[in-house]
Amino acid sequence: MKEVTPISLRKSEHLRINLEENVQSGLTSGLEQYYFIHHALPELDLADVNTEAKIFSKQLKAPILISSMTGGTLEASKINRVLSAAAQETRIAMGVGSQRIVLEQPELAETFNVRKLAPDILLFANLGAIQLNYGYRIEDCRRVVEMIEADALILHFNALQEAIQDGGDTKFSGLIKKVEAVCKALPVPVIAKEVGWGFSTHDINLLVNAGVAAIDVAGAGGTSWSQVEMHRTENEERRQLAAAFANWGIPTVEVIKNILQESPGTMIIASGGLRNGIDIAKCIALGASLGGMASPFLKAAAKSVEETVNLIKLLHEEIRICMFATGSKTLFELHDGKILKK
Repeated sequence: MKEVTPISLRKSEHLRINLEENVQSGLTSGLEQYYFIHHALPELDLADVNTEAKIFSKQLKAPILISSMTGGTLEASKINRVLSAAAQETRIAMGVGSQRIVLEQPELAETFNVRKLAPDILLFANLGAIQLNYGYRIEDCRRVVEMIEADALILHFNALQEAIQDGGDTKFSGLIKKVEAVCKALPVPVIAKEVGWGFSTHDINLLVNAGVAAIDVAGAGGTSWSQVEMHRTENEERRQLAAAFANWGIPTVEVIKNILQESPGTMIIASGGLRNGIDIAKCIALGASLGGMASPFLKAAAKSVEETVNLIKLLHEEIRICMFATGSKTLFELHDGKILKK
């Protein structure tokens, strides 16, 4: 397998930078502003706590999502194999990285083929929404879903990253109409996902009206792709431009609140700066259905399946104990006045 195209080179650089450099946002997720109400008398047994969640007709052992990361290179293929094996063993959800590269280079499809290792997991395909303004069609969206036998399609939005990239795709006008057409035509749900800067109330209304089934908030507080691009470029002016946006974005908690305000019935996937099971539990308590993480899983997957499984088990146990110590037998009960702002 050759890795000589600009897209595959960029993917390799993104992997390396995320593993080796500090690409943390200058903002926090906002989760540190919240605390759980501790129950010294939870009036239930820890063994009876049920962390299971049903999302898009798939039963999960815990409300954990391995957020979309990679694919399209040899190294990415190894990472995806580790992640999918771990997800299958622990019965959690997973998203793959952008599949644009495989539409242009079909021979790289194997790097995204995680279904053979994870036949039972909730699995999300992924494509950049902006590509719909650059010649991609509904049929291409259908192809990436079928390619990995996905349960839903993520359309990711990365306007700021494209603006910072030299030669990025920045023609965003009229995009929402094409998103709406995809939502209407696909046989699987469509998830709108930011990449680390969150969605405004304006965005949320547009997306909900277009028919998206869920919103992955991907708010500020975790990996900043402006910082990733800063480390990737060799152009000093571009480096300075990217560095200026280190503190950009809407924190994860604020985006969750925006969705609850504008469209309380919309499914929320929380991501952006979540670093442990307590963060995931906080997001569930605030109104999310799933909590997604990328960077911690990437670092674990770079080591082994065992390391990744151990991380998932730790996250799961942290969520379970949060529920027990707040008197919450189910995830639904975790919503019920169990969290407060400091």
